[in-house]
Amino acid sequence: MPRDLTRRDFARLFAAGGSAALLAHPALKGLAVPAPLAASTRSGVAPDWEAVRAQFLMPQELSVLNAANLCPAPRLVLEAVQTFTERLDRDPVPSYRNEMHGAKEVVREKLATFLRVIPGEILVTRNTSEANNWVSNGLDLGPGDEVLIFSDNHPSNNQAWKAKAGRFGYSVREVPYVTPYPGYGYYVDAFERAITPATRVLSFTHLTSTSGDLFPAAELCRMARDRGVISLVDGAQSFGNLDVDLSVIQPDFYSGSAHKWPCGPKETGVLYVNARIHDRFWPSSYSAYTGRVGLSRTHEGMGQRDEPAIHAFGLQMDFLAAIGQAAIEARSRELSSVLIDGLAAIDGVKMWTTMDPSLRASVVTFQPGTLEPSRVLAALEEDGIVAASRGGSDRPGIRFSPHFYNSHSDVERAIDAIRRYVRAGL
Repeated sequence: MPRDLTRRDFARLFAAGGSAALLAHPALKGLAVPAPLAASTRSGVAPDWEAVRAQFLMPQELSVLNAANLCPAPRLVLEAVQTFTERLDRDPVPSYRNEMHGAKEVVREKLATFLRVIPGEILVTRNTSEANNWVSNGLDLGPGDEVLIFSDNHPSNNQAWKAKAGRFGYSVREVPYVTPYPGYGYYVDAFERAITPATRVLSFTHLTSTSGDLFPAAELCRMARDRGVISLVDGAQSFGNLDVDLSVIQPDFYSGSAHKWPCGPKETGVLYVNARIHDRFWPSSYSAYTGRVGLSRTHEGMGQRDEPAIHAFGLQMDFLAAIGQAAIEARSRELSSVLIDGLAAIDGVKMWTTMDPSLRASVVTFQPGTLEPSRVLAALEEDGIVAASRGGSDRPGIRFSPHFYNSHSDVERAIDAIRRYVRAGL
C-alpha cells in the first residue's frame, strides 16, 4: 500500500465511505479514470498503466504472465484482508461480526452491477470449481437425461459431470475441440447437431485455458434456451478479463473466481443463477449465515466464512471499476497481440492460439520448438518471467497470460527469452 495511506487511514475511509472513499484518497488518484468510461475513450483519455502497476507488490524485474492461473492482488486488497482480519480477531464483538456478515450483501450488489444482472441472482462462492459443482449437485438429473459438455472444458468441470453421472445414472456426451480453431460457426453447428431430445444441460467454457479459444457464449446460450436446455458457462478465464455482460449472454449459470483475472482475494468467487432457473436449482449445503436476497437465502448456507476476504472482494471490484473493465480487456488484448505476433515470428515456434484476434483474448499457448516445456518453464522463472507449462501430447508447450498490470517491456522480455531458448537450446 502507498506509504501515505496508512492502515488507520484505510479503516477510517472505509468506515466513512466504503470503497469509493478509499479510491478517492490522494494516494490512489493515479488509478482514477473519467466516468463514464465511454466518455473517456471518446476523449482519448486512457488509464495511467504505470500508476496501476504501482499498486501491486511484484518487483519491476519480475514479469508475471500467468493470469490464467493466479493473479497477484493489489496492495489495497492485501491490506483490507489483514486489517479486517486483525480487527475481527481483536474485537470479535457481536456488532462487528454483524457488520462483517453484511459484507456479502455489499459484494453481491457490486458483482451484480459488474455482470449487469440483479443481486438476487448472485451467489458468493469460493471459486469456479465450487460454483460449477454447485450446479452439477443442484440439478435433478437421472436415467434418461443427458449432459452435453465441451471436451476442452477445464478438467475439474468435466470430471464432476462424469463422476456424478456414474452415481445418478444420467449420460454425458462430449463435443470435441478442433485445432486450429475453426471459428464460431463451426462450434455453433457442432453443438446444435449434438443436442438430442434427452439433453438437459449444455456446459462449456467461455475462454479455454488450453489454447485460449474464445467461445460464442451468447449464441450457444440462445441455442440452449430455445431448446429448453440449461446452460452453464465456465467463466474462470473471462471473469475480470473480458467486459462480461450477462444480460446479453443470458446463460442459466455463469461461474468465476476472484483469484484469477479479477486480482481479488483467494477463496472468493461468484455463481450467477438466472432467475428463470431458480425453482429448478437445489441447495448443495444447509447451514448458518445464508445471504439476505434472492437465491442466496437458501443457497449460501455454508457456515462461518472468511468474511474479511469477502469484504476485500468487494473492494477489488471497485478497484476494477475505477480503471474500467472495458479498458482492462483492451489492455490485456493489446499485450497478448504483441506477444502472439512476436512469438509467431520465431523460427520453430508453433502457435496453438489462433492468430485471429476476434477468436481469442489473453491466453497465449505455443510450442517452443523441440524444447521440453518443463525445462522452458524453469528457465523462464530463472529469468524472472512467470508462466505455465503444458506437458503431454495435447498442445504441449508454454502458456503466457498477460493482464492489465503488465507492461510492453514484460511482453518483450518474454519474447526475447523464448527466442534465445529456441535458438541456443537449454
